[in-house]
Amino acid sequence: MDDATIRTQVSVPLRFPDGYATTAEVFSFHGLADGREHIALGLGDWRGRLARDEALLVRPHSECLTGDVFGSERCDCGPQLREAVERISGAGGLVLYLRQEGRGIGLYAKLDAYALQDTGMDTYEANLALGHGEDERDYTVAAQMLAALGVRRIALLSNNPDKEEQLTSLGVTVTKRVATRLHLSPANAGYLAAKARHARRTVEPDWLAS
Repeated sequence: MDDATIRTQVSVPLRFPDGYATTAEVFSFHGLADGREHIALGLGDWRGRLARDEALLVRPHSECLTGDVFGSERCDCGPQLREAVERISGAGGLVLYLRQEGRGIGLYAKLDAYALQDTGMDTYEANLALGHGEDERDYTVAAQMLAALGVRRIALLSNNPDKEEQLTSLGVTVTKRVATRLHLSPANAGYLAAKARHARRTVEPDWLAS
């Protein structure tokens, strides 16, 4: 894995539709493996925790234009991002905002997958029907970003074991995996059930059977 370096650092005030506000140190990078414009958001006392050699709370969050920006309820991405920013601001850590729309297949392909989901496929079946893998995300750039920021040990804020497995294989020490909350709505129940079936996600035991 090649090294990445910090390109730009800037302070950015954040405000969510429900009124929650905080400030992030936003970093861009040179030398990321896929050449995309991924960013890291430093939140809370992340520098202090780093100086004390404490594991930072880190959320690798894959971009979701429909959920993060437009508030779509077809997924849980927007609420997960909102949750992550508040929890990490309190604990001290990083959100790694990764430009991997649609589990790595891109925005247009994700919308094509939505159309197939409207015919009865689940989100993973739709990706496969379009000739893609169930999940094409690669977390090499996440490991590069952490290394560029001097972060070697993290508590991983995620329900996805694949993130932990990939990051560990890339040399990141994951001290523990911290579950995100369940953001269930009538519109995304099928989507969340598909994630639990296909991707070994952590779920509440009662709602999946209901």
